[in-house]
Amino acid sequence: MQTLDSIHRHLEQKLRERFSENKYRRLSCNSGMADFCSNDYLGFARSPALQAKIRDELGKHPGYPAGATGSRLLSGNSTYAEHLEEEIALFHHAQAGLIFNSGYAANLGLFSAIARRGDTVICDELAHASIIDGIRLSGANRYTFSHNDTGSLEQKLKQAEKGPGRIFIAVESIYSMDGDKAPLEKITSLTEKHNAALIVDEAHAGGIFGKNGRGLVPLWGLEEQVFARIYTFGKALGSHGAIITGSKTLKDYLVNFARPLIYTTALPFHNLASIKCAYELLIDRTGLQKELDAKIALFKTLAKGIRGIIPMDGPIQTVTVPGNKAVREAAGQLQASGLDVRPILSPTVPEGKERIRICLHLYNTEEEIKKLTGLLTTILT
Repeated sequence: MQTLDSIHRHLEQKLRERFSENKYRRLSCNSGMADFCSNDYLGFARSPALQAKIRDELGKHPGYPAGATGSRLLSGNSTYAEHLEEEIALFHHAQAGLIFNSGYAANLGLFSAIARRGDTVICDELAHASIIDGIRLSGANRYTFSHNDTGSLEQKLKQAEKGPGRIFIAVESIYSMDGDKAPLEKITSLTEKHNAALIVDEAHAGGIFGKNGRGLVPLWGLEEQVFARIYTFGKALGSHGAIITGSKTLKDYLVNFARPLIYTTALPFHNLASIKCAYELLIDRTGLQKELDAKIALFKTLAKGIRGIIPMDGPIQTVTVPGNKAVREAAGQLQASGLDVRPILSPTVPEGKERIRICLHLYNTEEEIKKLTGLLTTILT
């Protein structure tokens, strides 16, 4: 018991330190406020049309199991899952795809399996935590380059070329905390010049950019120049899980070496059905991206001149409010007015770059967007 008491004292001390630094995190629930914080950009998670499609799809498969019953390599695989992977890969202009239980698991599995000691992975300094954790597990050398700075990237590529191993580059097409685009065309040129393999996480571009939301890589015709892409289902598609797309060889390799796939229970049938239906809805509703663009354009017009805002072309907008205390207070004022925005604190972002992260959705009304920008003007002046 003394050992347990000692451990708990240590945990409590670390929590007190985090609280004193204004870095303490709490879970909270949406309480009916206007949603400006979720990743449900197209409103699929709340869509009656998607819910109806899912019910119909499940009705076509009476007696489907409630759980997957095992990993994909044991009892958790199905022809349904394999056909779904083929359909999604075809949609995103890829040869093959492999579904994982989450975007985090996909990145963890991909990077930890594909890189080895002696290899080098060069990632953008703002790459998602799942990418960083996957690289750490791989044992490969990890370099970071300045955000979206291709000059900085090339410097790191020249350093990496001196080593004995293979070189991988990891970026996001749309960055989750800043909402800006990666310069993928320039990056692919450097990839070819320095004999590296490019991995692009399209988590926040899937469903939003390109024809029917295929992503930025297909939009710019770069499919053949990218080694692997990750698309998640828990954002614009309103479901859960993720897929890694690439070559058939890559898929076979991950089935053999990606531990988050090998050693975890597969997604249950009803989850796979919801993913299938979400893609069908994405294909059927051809005007969704233009409708969202109109909401984004309205926000950008109304937000001109507000301190700390750098308007972006996608649904993620940020308002820099330096300091954890200051950004908490600003977000609190917006929440008190019925707008659900969340402060992004350090250490999630670097100190001094704390911000209010705003996500725009199809279901945000013009009145809600006007109210948000009006309050931001008042609070931040």
